[in-house]
Amino acid sequence: MKVLITGCQGQLGRELIRQFGQINQKGQGHRFDLVATDVGGLDITDTGQVRTVVEKERPEVIINTAAYTKVDACETEEVKAFWINAHGARNLSVATYDIGAKILQVSTDYVFNGMEKSPRREYDPLNPLNVYGRSKALGEQLVIATNPRHFVVRTAWLYGEGHNFVQTILKLVAEKKELKVVKDQVGSPTSTVDLARCIIDLIQTEHYGIYHGTCEGECSWYEFARRILELKGINIKVTPISSRELNQTAKR
Repeated sequence: MKVLITGCQGQLGRELIRQFGQINQKGQGHRFDLVATDVGGLDITDTGQVRTVVEKERPEVIINTAAYTKVDACETEEVKAFWINAHGARNLSVATYDIGAKILQVSTDYVFNGMEKSPRREYDPLNPLNVYGRSKALGEQLVIATNPRHFVVRTAWLYGEGHNFVQTILKLVAEKKELKVVKDQVGSPTSTVDLARCIIDLIQTEHYGIYHGTCEGECSWYEFARRILELKGINIKVTPISSRELNQTAKR
């Protein structure tokens, strides 16, 4: 199976490449022919370039992990957010449809407003609170509308090799004597290892549709930080604060 991955320098892209490589080394089951791309080699916002690359490589599936994920920056760079997260996703979806291929679009819990007390289901209505969430929601809709052979996988609180909350906490520990971490935002920390396994399994099927792909359990950012430090054996004061105190640009 030939697979084209966008955003290969991101934490999920890196993990997918690692796991595909391991599968190929074992020589069991499917063998995957990988085309790993990032913005330097494939600008997903460039419709012509996307069409040219996809027609040349003719992958059986595209996994789109490329996104503009700076949530607060999206508020002031709205056009950029929609250009990458929506228009870029649409370009890939149309190109895969034209060659009869599948597309897996990685999305986010930010497409919901987070006000409900129960876990969100795949069929729940979308109601994003910020530009990032709206751009990713539109990206989902454009993929669904342009290629029936689609998988939309919403995930949350990713951590792996690259920039993420775990790395941020460990970096701050080296710089500060005390940490202040938000306690009124709750989610499901999700390992890129587990999500990559889920994606690799999914693309080998024809079970098209929307999926929620996170690890089990829930915690606040404060609880997550405490657990990270505990596992690392680091003793530092961690103070819980509210989202209002953090004064972030984008509404959570």
